Amino acid sequence: MTQLSILDLAQVSLGSTPSDALRNTLDLAQHAERWGYTRYWLAEHHNMVGIASAATSVAIGYVAGGTKTIRVGAGGIMLPNHSPLVIAEQFGTLDALYPGRIDLGLGRAPGTDQRTLRALRRDPNAADTFPQDVLELQALLGPLQAGQFVQAVPGTGSEVPLWILGSSTFGAQLGAMLGLPYAFASHFAPDSLLQALQAYRAGFKPSRQLQAPYAMAGVNIVVADTDAEARYLFTSVQQTFANLVRGTRLQLPPPIDDIAAYWTPAEQAQAGRMLTYAIMGSPDTVREGLKSFIDRTGVDELMVVTSIYEHKARLRSYELLAEIGKSLRE
Repeated sequence: MTQLSILDLAQVSLGSTPSDALRNTLDLAQHAERWGYTRYWLAEHHNMVGIASAATSVAIGYVAGGTKTIRVGAGGIMLPNHSPLVIAEQFGTLDALYPGRIDLGLGRAPGTDQRTLRALRRDPNAADTFPQDVLELQALLGPLQAGQFVQAVPGTGSEVPLWILGSSTFGAQLGAMLGLPYAFASHFAPDSLLQALQAYRAGFKPSRQLQAPYAMAGVNIVVADTDAEARYLFTSVQQTFANLVRGTRLQLPPPIDDIAAYWTPAEQAQAGRMLTYAIMGSPDTVREGLKSFIDRTGVDELMVVTSIYEHKARLRSYELLAEIGKSLRE
């Protein structure tokens, strides 16, 4: 039974502010809780005018404080940007405030460009020690050991669930070796999805946290009452990916009638490849697309990204998707 969850980039729509984006984030999380979504994650990005979740742990606390039962977490924290002790303290604090509801997904990419990485005062080679940093963080969140001098307060003994995030077989192999759940970023980097899932399942070793492999995949989904309306709303996503190809960071644009006029054939091809697994359409169309994706990947959970310019339409998409999820589980 595949679970449905939400990855919210706290996107700032053109003409709005980060305050608007974060208020919409909380409103969506409250609706998602009522609609039965499993978890609600926010992601770390820096120096991006269209994303308001740079202070990820702060945003997670805001969402967790405004909800009651839904799991809330990071999808993810880019660990090379931080010391493991600081992250253990931050998420230990979140767990102390909202016990049993906090997830900590970990990625090894910087979540930004090289100049911004230098502004973060981090070593550009910090990603090379990602496996060791994960182990250090895991130990800081685990039980206090005899002779352990440095501990996270709060954090020690909380055992906040860790996830390994990735878009290649590296993360899959690490997640398998450590016996942790694994989430693949197929919502923007789909190329190695099937290979990574196979590597993760084949190499999985049971751990104290997890006895059997548990895999999640990110998917861009837009649901509307008709296929035509969904395709129209999805042009905001297509423009965003075209902008990524161009190397520009802009706020989430409104939908347009003619996407072909916005991008070049080369941009369309590159953005289209990144959106290989995107699903958009009416409830019937999306239901079939979801069934096909789940049958192909066998994932245990879908982490859904829905980037729609108008908040009301985004709420409607997630509401329809929740109904689709229930019908697939029946």
